[in-house]
Amino acid sequence: MTRVLHITSGDIAGENLKQSGVTGDLLVWHDILYEGPRNPGWPEEETLLARTQFLDEVTDGGLGRQHILETLRDQYRKLETASGYDAVILWFDACLFDQSMLSHILACLKIKGVVTPELICVAAFPGIEPYNGIGQLSPQQLASVYGQRSPVTAEQVGFAERVDRAFALQDLDEFALLAKYDAAPLPYLPAAVDRWLKEQPDPETGLGLLEQLALDAIRSGCHHPWEIFRHVAAHDTPPQYWGDSTLWAKINRLATLSPPLVKIEGPSGKLPQWISQGGVESYLIYPL
Repeated sequence: MTRVLHITSGDIAGENLKQSGVTGDLLVWHDILYEGPRNPGWPEEETLLARTQFLDEVTDGGLGRQHILETLRDQYRKLETASGYDAVILWFDACLFDQSMLSHILACLKIKGVVTPELICVAAFPGIEPYNGIGQLSPQQLASVYGQRSPVTAEQVGFAERVDRAFALQDLDEFALLAKYDAAPLPYLPAAVDRWLKEQPDPETGLGLLEQLALDAIRSGCHHPWEIFRHVAAHDTPPQYWGDSTLWAKINRLATLSPPLVKIEGPSGKLPQWISQGGVESYLIYPL
């Protein structure tokens, strides 16, 4: 019997894959690989500890350091077993979040001797508009695109290693080159890198694009977090790389700048970023 390992990002996509009828084991990757401390390629334990601290701070303690560290260790342990499978299928979106993850996983798979994974990257799907990624696809729709997988080439792996190094080192000069790369071996990576460049602090305002969009929404009269979410989603360009927890973190930062740009009213001075911390229904945000 053929042993297949499916690797994707996002619990929703992972759960839908389980229900799609596509057979094989599943690894759902959890990390924010477009920022934070790390080395290119396979991480040492020191890197995992540094990333644990970073992710704990990014999520404002909502997940817990031990949980984060064990999640990171477990997913790399699982990735180490990939060479024992007959096929490794990568399911990733065209957005910044997924493309940075894809480049890292391809670099890691090469280190572990997996040189022939297959890739599924769906940039659009009939009837879904705006389309942000495979998390929007039903189990049946995911099964329908399984035949679109294609072998990853050596050129694509080499390009992924270059991109992974740029993200690990936060090399802005390399980002500028990658964002303008014509006919890239991995075609969605240049746009993803360009989106990350837009998140760098603006020389005049000090804000990245997502922070600016959130501030614009609040100043336009959106005060409830979900109103802000919908406004920002409507004004950002698909594919959307961020979710609610990322946006809440940006709003929290706007409230803690010196001087603050917004005021958060609610049970605490910050929006909770994870279900374990409670919902955002009782919060309101106002411009200052």
